[in-house]
Amino acid sequence: MFRTCLTQSTRCVASSSSTSLFHTSAIVSAAPRKLTNKAKEERKAEKREKALANRPSVILGTRSGEEWRWEQCDLAKVLVKEAGLAGPPAMQPIEVSVGTVHVPKQFAYGVTKDDAKLLFDKLPEMSAYQGVKDHKDTEKMNETWRLGVVRELKKATEFAKAIDLRNADAEGIAYENRRRIIAEFSAPENPFDPGRTEVQAAILTYRIRNLWNHLTTNKKDVGNRLGLRKLVHHRAKILKYLKRTHRQRYDILLERLALEPESVEGELIV
Repeated sequence: MFRTCLTQSTRCVASSSSTSLFHTSAIVSAAPRKLTNKAKEERKAEKREKALANRPSVILGTRSGEEWRWEQCDLAKVLVKEAGLAGPPAMQPIEVSVGTVHVPKQFAYGVTKDDAKLLFDKLPEMSAYQGVKDHKDTEKMNETWRLGVVRELKKATEFAKAIDLRNADAEGIAYENRRRIIAEFSAPENPFDPGRTEVQAAILTYRIRNLWNHLTTNKKDVGNRLGLRKLVHHRAKILKYLKRTHRQRYDILLERLALEPESVEGELIV
């Protein structure tokens, strides 16, 4: 009888252990749960938000937190910033034929270094000498020359103050920036080529940046938003043409303008 009881108890333990190892609840808990339609939509929305957050701005061309790319690109380096023109005028002395003239560091109205040499060196000398040749007396010639030099030196100093870029308005600064952009992005064989694709894309990028800064500070200006969209799409069309015709020039230009390829390729939504 004792053996019978022992055998039955052993069978009970074995059966309980086997059933615990192969219980159906373990299989049910391990099986993946099916997502509901609402959960799927939420997951898709999260993925879309992450993709949009990582995508560069179609307006600025850079990703969030990478504005340093714009500061280091070629276009930003050649532009004149209004903040840099604030403060007292900084004049630098130069020696010319009539004496020492203090000229500004940056000229307005498109005056170049060659133009400055002509305006402050050649022309004053010619004007001062204009009345000297009419006198045959040496003393009168010297006195006329001295008075002419004083007169022309004063005129050159006043003219230098007038063409200082610090005196220019917003339109004058924009004109100077367009001139610099054309000179920077033109080909070496044609140093001033406004119709070049790189020049057009650079000017559009400059205008887009200016308009974006204006809209950032003037949020109620709804009328210029349409103009911003048109500029962005116009730049995208120009870059698309350059990519199709000259891929190497396209890649170089994006780097010089601090534009990511994703910001100008594909569908644009501004």
